Amino acid sequence: MDSFAFIIHAMDVADIREHMFFLRPFPDLWVEYLASRIPPFVLSQVRGVRSVATGKEIGGIFVGLPMTPRALLAYSLPFVVDRIRRCALLAEKKGARVIGLGAFAKRAVSEDGGRALKDGLRIAVTTGNSYTVATALSALELACKKMEIDLERETVAIVGATGSIGRACALILAERGRRVRVIGRNPEKVERVRKEVEAVALHPVEGFVDVGKGIRDCRAILTVTSAVGNIIEPSWIAKKAVVCDVARPRNVAEEVARVRQDVLVIEGGVVDVPGEPDFGMDFGYPPGKAYACMAETMILALEGRFEDYTLKEVEVQKVREIEALAEKHGFKVSGLRSFGREITEEEIEAVQRA
Repeated sequence: MDSFAFIIHAMDVADIREHMFFLRPFPDLWVEYLASRIPPFVLSQVRGVRSVATGKEIGGIFVGLPMTPRALLAYSLPFVVDRIRRCALLAEKKGARVIGLGAFAKRAVSEDGGRALKDGLRIAVTTGNSYTVATALSALELACKKMEIDLERETVAIVGATGSIGRACALILAERGRRVRVIGRNPEKVERVRKEVEAVALHPVEGFVDVGKGIRDCRAILTVTSAVGNIIEPSWIAKKAVVCDVARPRNVAEEVARVRQDVLVIEGGVVDVPGEPDFGMDFGYPPGKAYACMAETMILALEGRFEDYTLKEVEVQKVREIEALAEKHGFKVSGLRSFGREITEEEIEAVQRA
C-alpha cells in the first residue's frame, strides 16, 4: 500500500504543555527551546483514504514536530531545516513516499526552494500550497454567491499577496477577470506582485502596505499571511463582506465575527476526504475533514505522483492540475465553515439581515 506523511507542529506553547507534561513548570521561552530539541515522532496512523475513481486505498502517518510558529520563524533557518529533515527521515523510515509540510513548517523551503531540505532525501516533498489555493478560491466564490456578492463587480482584497499562496490567488483571480488589490508588508514585493498581476488583468491592480486601507470598501477579502496573530480589526471591514481566512494560525480573530454580525468570516482550505478516513487524532474538525495542504499530499499518493510538487512559488498550472486530480479522486471543498464549525443557511441569512 502506498503511504504518505504529513508534518503537524504545535500551534502555541499551551499545545506543547498539554502533551509534554514534564515541560509545564518552565517559562514559555524555555518550553519552546527544550521542545524544539525533542526528536520528531509519529502522532498517529492514517487509514481508510480511498479514491472514488480507482478504488485505491492509501495509508499514512502524521509526524509531530514540537515547535511553535514563533520558534519556526525566529530560530535560524539551518536549525529549522534540520528539524524538518528529521521529520522527513522518520517518514522515510516508516515507508512514506511523499511528505507534506504543514503551516509554518513550510519555512524550510522558503529561501532556497527546498534544496537544503532535499539534500540526501529520497522522499518526495510538497507544501500543499497548490490545492490550498484552489480550495480557498472555491470557498470564497461559494460564500460570495451565498451573500449575493457579485464578483464581476466587486474588488477582491488579498492580504498576504506577496506570499506564495496569496500571489497565486491574485494571478488566478486576475486571469478570471476579477478586480484585485494586493496587500503586503514589503513595499518592493507589493509592487513586484502588483505589476505581475496587472500584466494578466483586465482591470488596474492596486497595491497596499496598510491592511486597513487595502481592504477598505472591499466586500470580498482573502487573507493568507504568515503573521503570528490577528491582523484585521473589525472596524476595517466593509458592511456585508465575506472574509476568507486561509492562514494557520488564523489572521482573523473570533472576536470579529462576534463584533461584526454583518460580516461572514469563513475558513478556506478545508476539504472532505474520500473513503472512510480515520486520522487517529483530533485536529479540530469532524471526521473525514482535513486541511487542503494535507489533502494535496494524499492526492499525490493516490495518483502515484511521488515527486516534489509544490516547493517554490505556486504555479497556476499546478493549481489547475491538482484541482482536477482532487475532483477525480473524490476530494471536495467542505461547504462553508467558520472557526471550526459548519455555517448554516440560517446564519448566512442572519448576516445578510444584520
